[in-house]
Amino acid sequence: MTTELVLLAVLMGAVTYVSRAVPILAPGIERLRPRALLYLRLVGPAVLASLAAANTLVWTAADGSRAIHLSIDIVGVLVCLGLTAWRRNLLLGLVSGVAIVAVARAIGVA
Repeated sequence: MTTELVLLAVLMGAVTYVSRAVPILAPGIERLRPRALLYLRLVGPAVLASLAAANTLVWTAADGSRAIHLSIDIVGVLVCLGLTAWRRNLLLGLVSGVAIVAVARAIGVA
């Protein structure tokens, strides 16, 4: 592990702490408009979806060039997105997407 990764982990912890501490530090947050509360509630799943899409679609070659790569991982991401939107349950979507990719890799499809 390099020092840059440790510093990155500390920085990420500081940023996520601030976002999670807002309800404690701003006790009147529940009085925000419903549209603002909905926005704040959806920031986490939106960031998670964008990270998943970027990490499954973009492949980096040994020479550093990047290209779009379609694999079983994108099927898992799409299943996760579809189930989460349909059932309004992020945990169900995540578990289903991970299970699809894990089974596909276990049987040698991916």
